[in-house]
Order: sequence, then C-alpha cells, then structure tokens
Amino acid sequence: MGARILGIESSCDETAAAVVADGREILSSIVASQVDLHGKYGGVVPELASREHLRQIVPVVREALEQAQLTLPEVDAIAVTRGPGLIGSLLVGLTYGKVLAMSLGKPLIPVNHLEGHVHAVLLEAYREGRQPGLPAVCLIVSGGHTVLYEVRVEPGQPSLAATLFSYARIGQTRDDAAGEAYDKVAKLLALGYPGGPVIDQLAEHGDAEAVGFGVPKMKGNPYDFSFSGLKTAVLRYVRAHPELRPEIEARQQALARGERTADELRPLSSGKTLDLIASFQKAVVDDLVGRTLDAADQHGVRTVLVSGGVAANRQLRRAFDAEARMRGLEVFFPSRQLSTDNAAMIAAAAYPKFLAGERAGIELNAQANLPLA
Repeated sequence: MGARILGIESSCDETAAAVVADGREILSSIVASQVDLHGKYGGVVPELASREHLRQIVPVVREALEQAQLTLPEVDAIAVTRGPGLIGSLLVGLTYGKVLAMSLGKPLIPVNHLEGHVHAVLLEAYREGRQPGLPAVCLIVSGGHTVLYEVRVEPGQPSLAATLFSYARIGQTRDDAAGEAYDKVAKLLALGYPGGPVIDQLAEHGDAEAVGFGVPKMKGNPYDFSFSGLKTAVLRYVRAHPELRPEIEARQQALARGERTADELRPLSSGKTLDLIASFQKAVVDDLVGRTLDAADQHGVRTVLVSGGVAANRQLRRAFDAEARMRGLEVFFPSRQLSTDNAAMIAAAAYPKFLAGERAGIELNAQANLPLA
C-alpha cells in the first residue's frame, strides 16, 4: 500500500479524523458531531465548539487509527485543516496535528478546508469508478461558504488523486451563505438546528410556486450570490400572516421537548407554512443551479462539481441533474457523508501536496479567512 495520510478536520463544529491511502481509498473516517450541543442555541457557539473539540480530538483520532488498523508510527503524514473556519476550532485540530507530526517525525501538511470539499467529490467519483473531466466549475455551498471556482489541472497528469489543482474564483456570496440562510429561516419558523435537512424534508409537502420569491438580479458580477434579501422576504411574509404565530409557538414547545425531526414537526405545520418552506427552498435551489451552470457555459467547461453541506439537499441534486443533462453537462456530487465536514477530504487533498514535497513546520498557524484563490 502507498502513502497513508492521517487527516484532521476541526474548522467548525465537527471533530473529524480519517486515514486515506494514495488520495483515493478511505481506510477510516470518524466524525464527532456537535449538533445536539448547538441545537438549543439555533447555531454554532464558537466557544462551546472549541471546548468540545478539545474533548473529542484524542478519542476521534484514536478511533480513526483503530478503524484503519494502523498505529500512529505507521501513517506516512499528518494533514490538518489550516482554514478557513472558526479560529478557536481550527487551533485545536491544527495544534494537535502539529504535536503528532513533530513527536513522530512525520511530514505535516496544511490543507485549505475549501480544497478539501473539492476532493470530497473526487473521492466519491473514485468509488463509482468515474473520473471527472477537468477543467470544471465547482460550487462549494454550506453553512459558512457559497463560492464558485474554476478548477484546472496541468495537461498530461497521470491521476487526479496525485495532481495539484489551480483555482480561480468566479463568484461568491455577498452576504449570507446558502446554508446560513437555511438555518436563519429555520430559526424564524421554529424548525430547529441545523435547518437544512428539516426544510429539505418538509419542502416535499408544500407548493413551491405558492410564494413567488424569485432570484435576485446582481449588479456587477453575475455569478455572485445573495441570500439576505430572501431571508428578509420570509420574515416579512411571516409578519404579514399573524395566523402563523400559534403554530410557530407550538413548534418551539416541541423543540423544547426534544421533538426535532421533520415527521414530528410536520403535524404542527400548516399548509401555508409548508408552501412557504417549499417556495424558499425553490428560490435557493434555482439561484444556486442557475448561476453555477451559467458559469460553466460561460467558461466553456463540461464538468460541474458540487460540494459542501448543502450539496446533500435532495432538491438541489435533482435540479442540478435535470438542468445539467439538458445543457449537456456532467455533474458530480460527493456522498451525503462526504458532503458535510469530514477528515477524509482533508487527507485526500493532502496527498498531491505530500508527493510534491510540501511541508509545514512548527510555526504553522491557523487562518480563519484563508483564501483558496
């Protein structure tokens, strides 16, 4: 077996460790989620996230090694997320990774979290026996990011897993990330945290044409996104319909009782609320799909990569598949397990850097706003 890289990811509210061989074979992947911890607050509390990372990092790494049937001396390198993310959370994983690398005499490889999401798509493609054609347009869409990149590779490379990519940013959100908009709308409607999965499931029961939110027209870069206006439109709709207040209060009480699933909240949601949810999701999906595929057409690429937590959304996947097929484009997603933050994508992204001899020293520090391009 070739290079086995231990990846560590702690950029937000999931403590993750994984071992990946040669950038494409996942030997283990462990994720300790903090959803229950932050759910009562309706979003991630940075200080609590950092403390939970401190509590989880050692057992998570130990479990990843056990699942991979390896000991620490047997791994070939340590990969850590350097940024972007919450600075306190990042420091926990990065510091632990540095200690491991220095004490074991192993190479330390810093990875950009966003590049990890690109490699999450590739990991899934390898599992399916597919290899995305490059260049490609990549949409990374999550609670913290909504950004479009053009992904390029030098011609003649023998394997995508072993290749260093170059990135050019095409567009980004000017305000809220798409996943952040989901969470804020879910908080407004008392649907719990995280909001994306519940909204996705409840939207199936509403009329997506009931409320005409539309897609914002952007001045300047047409590939930029904006979701704050949509979030405000939902708020105005709720204020204009005071009859929704009793059911919102009923759902708040249900959440306090620990009832958080879509099946539990749906009986407490009127048809008008379900229509509102479906219309909100349609507006988000139409915006993401439309701008991404327009960017692919404009840049003359035939491959689209979609990654990040929101990439697990069922309607988003269906819409991308249908529209891409009509345009003659090929679209690739990671599995739902690899869509959210994980360490397998960090270890995979580190592999070409390992082959290229990229190394970091003890002076390596976290960078909350680390750019990819």
